[in-house]
This record gives sequence, structure tokens and C-alpha cells, in this order.
Amino acid sequence: MRVGTFVLAAQFPGQGQGEALHRAIRSTEVAEESGLDSVWLAEHHFVPYGVCPSAVTLAALLLGRTRRIRVGTAVSVLPTQHPVALGEQAALLHITSGGRFSLGVGRGGPWVDLEVFGGGLAAYERDFPESLELLLDWLRKPRVAGTGERFGFREVAVVPRSDELLTEGPAGPGGPEVIVACTSPKSVRLAAAKALPMLLGMHCGDEEKAEMVALWRTAAREAGHSPDVVNSVGHVSAGVAQIADRPADAMETLVKAMPGWLKQGLDAHVTVDGRHRVMRDPVAYTELLCGMHPVGPPRLSADRLAATAERTGITRFALLVEGSGDLAATEENVQRLGTEVLPLLT
Repeated sequence: MRVGTFVLAAQFPGQGQGEALHRAIRSTEVAEESGLDSVWLAEHHFVPYGVCPSAVTLAALLLGRTRRIRVGTAVSVLPTQHPVALGEQAALLHITSGGRFSLGVGRGGPWVDLEVFGGGLAAYERDFPESLELLLDWLRKPRVAGTGERFGFREVAVVPRSDELLTEGPAGPGGPEVIVACTSPKSVRLAAAKALPMLLGMHCGDEEKAEMVALWRTAAREAGHSPDVVNSVGHVSAGVAQIADRPADAMETLVKAMPGWLKQGLDAHVTVDGRHRVMRDPVAYTELLCGMHPVGPPRLSADRLAATAERTGITRFALLVEGSGDLAATEENVQRLGTEVLPLLT
């Protein structure tokens, strides 16, 4: 079982953006001290839901501040950036960190980001497969040309090459791990065709995640991947963790803090084309998350993680630990997750 944290750098009501980023940094340092496996960094633009606009930049800082823990993006949003630029950064972090960097990518949403960064709605609705293919080429080949509808350029040398690090990784010899955020059968099949692990969201229950894993396995076999490859890919399940001595105390902490952050953060999203948005009720959503994930005493939390692993086959977790919105409480939460919950899973 590989348990890590999911860091949004969430700005809770009444907090400054620097406070949210400081909490993100400290929670990573405590995660390493407490024996956790990894930290996964979210990326958002123009909203207090998460104030980190570049997950790879924050990953670089955190890789420099740590020595053991794996640092990944969850996710770097491909439609708002050039896949070659992202590939260059991923290779750089992979090599300089000794292979501790994982690159999670996804489509993001139909937000105003697409207008600001110039990709337009097509980058979100149509071009993600092309962007992913170009990114993977950059991480696997010595020279790459852009031959797609969106990206066209002459062949150039890949510098630095990720295979300069002599380790074997899921992206090929020496390459950084690449993970795809999947929210639909289409994205599941795309990840499966390339034998890339999935990142599955915290809003999904075990049954839905099990169905997505089963679809991935079927699609991967249909794409010609061997049973060894299919069975070795490690998907990641996102969730929420709040450790307390009593279940009621853990739930109360999150229900008091998370709805205000969710409402403020989600309300701030602006669609690029004015499409209608269906908003979740923040209190009901918080209560739903508390019922699905490791929220409660260490034993209950360990049992929920073990049950998810048994039902879905997923043994890697990225758990939101900053749901209290408080720095000291977040540090304690991370510490208890590593020192009290993790030993129950070994």
C-alpha cells in the first residue's frame, strides 16, 4: 500500500494566498518526515479553490526540499500549455530528482483559462489526445517533430533526454511516470491504449472506480498490451483523510471548514463559453466525502483504505489532508496518517 497526500493549496475564507501555499509546503515536509509515499499537487488558475497555478513549479521546489518522497502533479492541465514545454520540465525534474517525479496530466475543464492561454475550446474538447501523444513522444524519443493538427513543427532534438537517468520507469527506460486523470470512458480508453495509469477523483466511490479499472484492463488488452503490463500498472485513487480519535470529531472538522472553501472556490470558476454549470451542494458533498474516505480514527481509516484496495485493485492513494484549513491541524493530520494509519496497512 502506497499512501500519499493530495495538495490543492486551498485558500479557505479569510485566508491569504501565501498562507495556503505555505501550508502546502509544510504538509509535504511533514509527509516525508512521517513516512508517507508521495505528494500530489493540483493546478488551478484564477480561483481560490487552489492557488497553485503551476504544479511542476511547486514540484520543483518540493523536490529540492525533500530527499525521499515522490512528488507528482495531479494534474498538469495539458490544454493550457504546450506539451513540449511540459515535457522539457518533466524530464528536467525527473533527472535532477533522481527519478522521484511523476507527471500527472489531464484535460481540466471548459474554463476561461482556455481563453487566457490561447488554446481555445478546441484544446479542451478535441486536442487532448494529440497533446498527450506529443508529450509521450518527447519523453521517449531522442528527436521529435510535430505532425498533428494543433502542433506542427520541424524535427528537433530532445534536450534534456529523460533516459539520461538510468532507471526503468512506466514511460520507458529512464522516463518519468506519466499518469492520466480519467473521468469518462473515453479518457479511460485513451489511458489504457497507452498503458498509462489512471488518477481517479475523490468524488468517485469504490464501485465506480472498480468499473473504471475493469474498463481500463479490457481496453489495454484490446490494445495489445501483455498481461504483465496490464497487471503491473499502478492506478491512483484520490480521496480525503482526516484522522481523529472519534469519527464524529473528524467529520465535524471537515463539515465546519470544507463547505465554505468549496462554495468560494467552485463559485469562482468561469466557463469559457458561458455554458450552464451544475453546482454541488457543498455541505452534502463534504458529508459524502466523509462517508467514502478515511475520515475517523486510525483503525477505521486503515480499514476504509484496505476496503477500497480490495474492491478496486488500487493500492496507491492521494489523500486531501488540508480539509481543516488550519496549518497546525493539517500538520497533525499528516503526521497521524503516516505514523498511526500507515503501519496498520503493512
